[in-house]
Amino acid sequence: MSKKKLPSRTEDYNDWYNTVVMRADLADYGPARGTMIVKPYGWTLWENMQQALDRRFKDTGHVNAGFPMFIPKSFIDREASHVEGFSPELAVVTIGGGKQLEEPLVVRPTSETIIGHTYSKWIKSYRDLPVLINLWNSVVRWELRTKLFFSNIGVLVARGSHSSCYL
Repeated sequence: MSKKKLPSRTEDYNDWYNTVVMRADLADYGPARGTMIVKPYGWTLWENMQQALDRRFKDTGHVNAGFPMFIPKSFIDREASHVEGFSPELAVVTIGGGKQLEEPLVVRPTSETIIGHTYSKWIKSYRDLPVLINLWNSVVRWELRTKLFFSNIGVLVARGSHSSCYL
């Protein structure tokens, strides 16, 4: 344990936070710019938070599901047409299995586009409601510098609940 004084939290929160994470041995910088490695103790903390939250979501009727990591780029393009100034930081895949893809795939930066697409197929009537889905998944945002560990990193383990209901 370092005996060196912590940076001031009020003067530079980012420096203070990252120093605490490093000294607590929760995470380390990954080999690719903007990535991190979650160390065993940090992952244990994540699992404990995840388990506590998972119980609470299930108590509300949510069920866990998994959705693809790759989505068609057209999903993101459609989103951009709805949101002025939308400029996602994307990782785009154009070659798969050594062959050029018909449509580029995006490593999803968020789950909303795939959820919206899927719900439009699943929900045809109010009788199909409610749909209460919880996701524990990774998303990728092309941010090349780690501002804060566990936040604003290239690959982020995220949680999202997507509920559709009839009121």
